[in-house]
Amino acid sequence: MRRKYQIIRSAAGNILTIREYAVIDKNLQNIKTPVLRPDDYFFVFEEKYDGAAIAKAISDGKGALVSALRTDGLFPMAPTAAKIAESVIDLYDTDRGGSKELFFDDVG
Repeated sequence: MRRKYQIIRSAAGNILTIREYAVIDKNLQNIKTPVLRPDDYFFVFEEKYDGAAIAKAISDGKGALVSALRTDGLFPMAPTAAKIAESVIDLYDTDRGGSKELFFDDVG
């Protein structure tokens, strides 16, 4: 399955939001991922985190951050969770908010 994650750190840094999207339309199965449009992705789930708790998890190490990011609603596979954690760390390396998008294709 093809998935997209939007990782958004608020400008104040007090909220981290992760949104998960997936391509679920079988008619798009043979369309290459770079050709997909934003509205080809179906919104699946959104998780919001306390920015201070995320900053603490970052200081405790990548494993602690992955554990903090995983919830009952958002529980990506280990390689995906590690990439999300790396993007969160990158966002927290700056003093301002920002966002990143990550794309994954579990099939190929």
